[in-house]
Amino acid sequence: MFDNVFYQIGAILGLAAAGGALALLLRQPLIVAFIAVGILLGPSGFGVVLQSGEIELFARLGIALLLFVVGLKLDVHIIRTVGPVALLTGLGQVAFTSVVGYLIALALGMEHVTAIYVAVALTFSSTIIIVKLLSDKREVDSLHGRIAVGFLIVQDIVVVLVMIGLTATGQAADGASLGREALLIIGKGALMLIAVVLLTRYVLPPLLHRLARSSELLMLFAIAWAITGATIGDALGFSKEVGAFLAGVSIASTAYRELVAARLVSLRDFLLLFFFIELGANLDMGTLGEQTGAAIIFSLFVLIGNPLIVMVIMGYMGYRKRTGFLAGLTVAQISEFSLILAALGLSLGHLDQSTVGLVTLVGLITISASTYMILYSHQLYARLSPYLGWFERKVTHREMDDLTGNDERVDILLFGLGRFGSTIASRLREQGCRIQAIDFDPTVVRLHERDGYQARYGDAEDPEFLGTLPLKQATLVVSTLRDRVLNRALLQGLKQQGYSGKVAVSTSTWPEAEEFRRKGVNLVLVPYADAAKEAADKLIQECRQCTASNDSGAHA
Repeated sequence: MFDNVFYQIGAILGLAAAGGALALLLRQPLIVAFIAVGILLGPSGFGVVLQSGEIELFARLGIALLLFVVGLKLDVHIIRTVGPVALLTGLGQVAFTSVVGYLIALALGMEHVTAIYVAVALTFSSTIIIVKLLSDKREVDSLHGRIAVGFLIVQDIVVVLVMIGLTATGQAADGASLGREALLIIGKGALMLIAVVLLTRYVLPPLLHRLARSSELLMLFAIAWAITGATIGDALGFSKEVGAFLAGVSIASTAYRELVAARLVSLRDFLLLFFFIELGANLDMGTLGEQTGAAIIFSLFVLIGNPLIVMVIMGYMGYRKRTGFLAGLTVAQISEFSLILAALGLSLGHLDQSTVGLVTLVGLITISASTYMILYSHQLYARLSPYLGWFERKVTHREMDDLTGNDERVDILLFGLGRFGSTIASRLREQGCRIQAIDFDPTVVRLHERDGYQARYGDAEDPEFLGTLPLKQATLVVSTLRDRVLNRALLQGLKQQGYSGKVAVSTSTWPEAEEFRRKGVNLVLVPYADAAKEAADKLIQECRQCTASNDSGAHA
């Protein structure tokens, strides 16, 4: 029955949905559930998922989109905002984990090449899982959240460089040609980076500006660009992952990156499901069991050693022990990049299946454990705080500098820059209000940016996009859209993001106004009626002035 690919996909999706629901009930990461489903469906289980070109294709597409989205989020401004701590902590943690992990691997009897792979795999933390957990806790905009995102970006850059190095090594026919292959791949890489810079500066911004008039066309282009980048990267001798990453970087500086990234999240997660299913299905459970002892040792090192080195570096730089502890917990795991790195080593012939099983088992243990550590980070800190004093300087000068940064503040988020919205925005600015305006028309956004507004291209219906806005700063969210469906979606999205400030929406009719008042909206604007009322008030004021003038003339 399951020889039919359509039946295979149906079985995978059905069991993955059931496994995901169970994981959600047990508060386990979905990645763990999907790998477990893959094991259940693979040769070690029911044998439903065998070698399938279609499933492998979906998995490769998911990985390409994963790297593309990471490239989209490569915002150098984040690293500048939190100062050198992101760079120093990211590189320091990578160096410490690589060296100590390598020594542990050698002590366990591994060969040098295998030890290097395992050590490097232990250094990378899951940007996606951590950002998701921090978002769920509303801590992305906190100081430790900003620092964590900063050094995770540093890790992402390092893993791409490692992939380039491994690809060059794998392409060398023998030791004598390794240097030549390395120089060739570096030359190709330089040309690729130059092409990315030129495209970013001269081609992609005007092209995206035109495509953004249609959200469907913009998303189609983004997906095509990601796959094209992956294809070019593979054709030039790099991995598909490197090409997809650079494709994301090429549009990371445009005004459309948040919307593109938010819209691709669901598709990326759906396709990545097949990667984790395939990974679990390819695991040999007999071999995996042989690695239990080594996996426990490496897992304890990741769960304890990685947070400690982050706390040491941040404490030395003048941060409080609480900030260092909360940021350190975010690296207490290995990431999907580690699994991709292990798979790359297997394809290059550097690793065997048992080592891939070891890295995967470490991933299962650390991702599960660190999820609980991050979710209950404040409770953990309350218990461990008395023992963490030596991670903190007596004067934590650095933290105060970052808390009082120069980020531009926002009082009001205003959706819609049409005639009504633009008038409101102009009037609020005259009164000294700090506004960030959001509109779905790229031309309008560009015009208002030229006039000195904080303006962003985005979709009020997209809850993922709302999560990128400074909702914690804003005391008021205003919608001038006058669309019942859009305003409902906006209210629901604000609720999902935990927004607690005031909300004002615009409607076209009084019944809609009453509906939104019942939903708890603080202020409802009916543009035409309000404009007529304002005009009537002005006429009344003029009449009163005329009457007063006539009365004074009659008395005279």
